[in-house]
Amino acid sequence: MSQTKYSLSFTTGSLFLQESLLIAGLYLDNFDWAQVRQVVVKDNLLQARTQNTSERVCSEVISRLKHLTRAQLELLSQGSRHDQYYLLWLAICRRYAFIGDFAQEMLREKFLRFVSELTYLDFDIFFHRKQEWHEELNQIKPITRQKLRQTLFKMMREADLINAKSLIQPVLLSGALLQVIQADRLEDLRFFPIFDTDLQFGLQAV
Repeated sequence: MSQTKYSLSFTTGSLFLQESLLIAGLYLDNFDWAQVRQVVVKDNLLQARTQNTSERVCSEVISRLKHLTRAQLELLSQGSRHDQYYLLWLAICRRYAFIGDFAQEMLREKFLRFVSELTYLDFDIFFHRKQEWHEELNQIKPITRQKLRQTLFKMMREADLINAKSLIQPVLLSGALLQVIQADRLEDLRFFPIFDTDLQFGLQAV
């Protein structure tokens, strides 16, 4: 069994685009996550119905954004909508190894094999495959597994990685996005449906 357990707490929400933009902007003003959390919750900047919800969503968003570099956070605040989608997907894949592995082993691999559709069955196959190495997956109830699957596919749709019919959408990474990823961990580009040849061409253009 793997010694590194999967964290599966991502059912709190999906991409959290607007919440992430607000929180990233506040962080870039003072570079203090604790202060950002305090201000967001105290002033209910997320316009949550309850304080518990505000605290939960804020904690979830911060836990993801902490995995982005300062340059990546700046691009998140200033970049195009697709830059924002892809940076949040990058943060999610880094935060949750389960999703990062799924992105590489199912989303990208199917794209590279010219298989256009990503289905719930692909998730189930991936989940069962990982159960052999991750004992914690064997403790997941069926209803929780369904929620994990539903949330993951919603994230991918919101990030424009798949469309409403679950067809994989080719990703065209901007020069600015390639640059901030290349300066950090180039191998993380494997989280995206992109051909190696397209990647090499993009890097030459940076």
